[in-house]
Amino acid sequence: MEFAYSARLAELKQRGRDLAKKLTAFEDECEEDGRLSPTSRRQVKEIVLESGLSSMNAPIEAGGAGLSCLEQVVVEEELGALTNGLWAAVWRPTAALLIAATPEQRERYLLPEIRGTRFGGRAVTEPGAGSDPKAIATTAVRTPNGYRISGEKWFVTLGDIADYFVLAAVVEPEHAPTMFLVDKHLPGVECIEMPKYTHQFAYAHPHFRFTDVEVGHDAVLGAVGDGLRLSQATFFEERILVAVHALGAAERALASALDWARDRVQGGERIIRHQQIGAMLADSAIDLAVNRTFVHQLAWDVDRGSDLKTLNAKVAMAKISATEAAGRVADRAVQIFGGRGYLRSNPVERIYRDVRVDRIWMGTSEVQRLVVVNELDKRGLDGLVHFSDPATV
Repeated sequence: MEFAYSARLAELKQRGRDLAKKLTAFEDECEEDGRLSPTSRRQVKEIVLESGLSSMNAPIEAGGAGLSCLEQVVVEEELGALTNGLWAAVWRPTAALLIAATPEQRERYLLPEIRGTRFGGRAVTEPGAGSDPKAIATTAVRTPNGYRISGEKWFVTLGDIADYFVLAAVVEPEHAPTMFLVDKHLPGVECIEMPKYTHQFAYAHPHFRFTDVEVGHDAVLGAVGDGLRLSQATFFEERILVAVHALGAAERALASALDWARDRVQGGERIIRHQQIGAMLADSAIDLAVNRTFVHQLAWDVDRGSDLKTLNAKVAMAKISATEAAGRVADRAVQIFGGRGYLRSNPVERIYRDVRVDRIWMGTSEVQRLVVVNELDKRGLDGLVHFSDPATV
């Protein structure tokens, strides 16, 4: 076993850290304005392109960075330290598009997204379909020329900057879950609300209504009825990202709290020497170290091609553990800062708000626990709590 970074991983980690440092300059603007200005968005895009870390999950031959899962985790952890969701500025095409795009879709959507000239919003969640994708009510009715799509989508990821959507709908009359590529400019596509959330995010998650939107047969991503598989593949990747971003945020919060506790004097003594403050710092360091080890091991397992069903449960475990740990670390950091920790100018306060959603989006902690217990029921403990057996990989 080798638990040290290779030279390659160390170099990628430093590149991720350098990129995050440059993007930190835009945090205050996001916090104050709740968004990035058009000028700042152009600047951010240039910084990301110069870094060579955009489209990390896309193959080199398509113009992406071609990083393995472990390499992506090492970089994304550094980006997770950014507040206000600025890690989302380092774009990546959705896994569904990488898996299922036809040659024509590849030219029209995938390659431009890899280059950063087009962006796709994820339109899956609905008013009545959140944790249960089988409850999706958006319909795609067959027409002579393709499909007519109608429905409503909430929390559309990057919906404000997207010029097309990867949209989940059910094809009627067979009620087959299917993914579609839907251009944002089409008649019948309407942004109906730009909700305000607990955190201030660099990009919006609007609500959209689709009313008799006409698309061609070539708008189907993959095959009719393939929607759940493609959704699961996308969530698989994005749940790993949520976990590792949470760890990056937790480390920044802990480092800030540690610096403060070393310098802050109360009762004639630095507060790090106050027993209860010290205990919070120690518990936070444990939360961070244990979860970092697990998430890195998970990424290593993904790269080795371990059993997909077992990996799906391990991804659920990582998302639960890392995001809940990050919530604890952020909460303690605010407490250690006292009143200063409640100021929005303090990054730990922003992290406190930022990481709260990590236990909700891309599958709630409660649903992830169902995934884990289902795996335990079907296959027992071995695949989840032991190291992988080389004979099974």
